[in-house]
Amino acid sequence: MAAGQLIFVSGGVRSGKSAWAEGLIRETPAQRKVYLASGRANDAEMAERIQRHRDDRKEHGWHTIERPLQLELAVPEIAPEDAVLWDCVTTWLANELYEGWERGNPCVERPDCMEQKWAELQKTVEQIRNRSALLVIVSNEVLDDFIRDRTYQQWLGRIHLWLVAQSNRAYEVENGVAYRRK
Repeated sequence: MAAGQLIFVSGGVRSGKSAWAEGLIRETPAQRKVYLASGRANDAEMAERIQRHRDDRKEHGWHTIERPLQLELAVPEIAPEDAVLWDCVTTWLANELYEGWERGNPCVERPDCMEQKWAELQKTVEQIRNRSALLVIVSNEVLDDFIRDRTYQQWLGRIHLWLVAQSNRAYEVENGVAYRRK
């Protein structure tokens, strides 16, 4: 089976990138539209936001897979010819980079931890792409993201460069308007 299309969508926080990416998925003839969500309810506000998104997606017929950590565990749930939207890289990265923080042992401080997660991410993106008809990946722009952690920004930049190189098309969304960059 040939690899599905990969489209990378980036933009600033609240730029309209997720809504625009959702539109790409809705326009496909895929039987099943899969929302691969990386959000984690760390506080009441985020829990409310996640529930609102769940309700919205359910209303619009999305199949939701929630994977704030270990994205690779979603692969078996992807069926051939699915259209998959992963939202978003930045949330996943923060979750993985600081996984273990509550125990005083975050991944970012463990030798080779992020390198292992990076290798697994590359493999996982390829597996999802090979299993689906379309994979749309959403992320915040490196310098537009609200997190000002240098290590985080370096990892995000590295991931973005790889994703764009792998993608068939790449877009940057500003104020709800998408500009094709690749």
